[in-house]
Amino acid sequence: MISREELLRILSRYDERDIKIVTICSHSSLQIFHGARLEGFGTIGIALRGNRPYYESFPRASPEIMLEVENYKDVLRKEFQEKLISENALIIPHGSFVEYVGAENILERFRVPMFGNRLTLYWEGDRERQRKWIMEAGVRAPRRYSSPDEIDGPVIVKLHGAKGGRGYFRASSPSEFRRRLEELKLRGIIRGGEEYVIEEFIPGVRFYPHFFLSLLEAPNLPGLEHGRLELLGMDRRLEIIDEVYRGLPEIIEDYLDYTVAGNIPVIVREKFIVDLLEAAARISLAARRLFSPGLIGPFCLETIYHPRRGFTVFEISARIVAGTNLYPMGSPYSPYYYDEPMSMGRRIAREIKRAIELGRLSDLIY
Repeated sequence: MISREELLRILSRYDERDIKIVTICSHSSLQIFHGARLEGFGTIGIALRGNRPYYESFPRASPEIMLEVENYKDVLRKEFQEKLISENALIIPHGSFVEYVGAENILERFRVPMFGNRLTLYWEGDRERQRKWIMEAGVRAPRRYSSPDEIDGPVIVKLHGAKGGRGYFRASSPSEFRRRLEELKLRGIIRGGEEYVIEEFIPGVRFYPHFFLSLLEAPNLPGLEHGRLELLGMDRRLEIIDEVYRGLPEIIEDYLDYTVAGNIPVIVREKFIVDLLEAAARISLAARRLFSPGLIGPFCLETIYHPRRGFTVFEISARIVAGTNLYPMGSPYSPYYYDEPMSMGRRIAREIKRAIELGRLSDLIY
């Protein structure tokens, strides 16, 4: 694993008057570029060959410099990384960046300074480590099954990594689990030997709150020992299975798919904000204990609410999530912190800008 000290040595050679915000053109990049430009930063986009004109068609969110690649893993080439470093590049990781470049590659081979703590990729990308993180935080989590033979009720089976729900499936018995798994392998949706976890299927309403943890500001919540925690938005994910009613009364198999196709804006009953902020603070404190300096910047808790159980945290996305794309000019919550439009992309850029002013940019980079 590349050490933080090595990355900070590279960062020490940067001209902080000419920092450029960089990410690959996918996921939440338009919001990231738009926010960076609002805060006065130069921007660099990394696009697949052929995609460039589509990203350049958004004049207020198009990166100023566009680098084209045949494959996103091209960013791992030594000369490509040296080009980015020469441009004083700060990478903003998002779900597509992690999925297409690979969390292990980012940890072991990618030497461009990155906003945030890249150890979060190590803890987020492996479901066993993420489970340990959630349990360390002491928040409610789904029951986990160690073997298909233990299945005694509805479960959801999830693949490892940031795959957007592709390949997830439900089952209610060991035999149904094995049948569904083989069907998905035959269809090429799941590869043989691919790792998965089995969790209880929890009924309820899904909420995906978007948080930002600023290490530059004083704690603002009870029990939060470091940083200011902001709730900057919330969404629900629109999955293929959400349209299953269209196949009634005979369900079409292709509707039984948990691939995320989009996001829907949502607000939660105000009294529930207390529960969500408390859970986020606990997750933040646990992160600092497990992988110092813990969370930096954006993250999302993936939750389900049921009146008898309260909120269950079933996943953590330790980076900007695509649901924040709903709020390029701010969410229903962001005006409670800012008197100007504040997207998550702009909030990232604002934090970097503030860190440069304070001489604390190194605090935000790994």
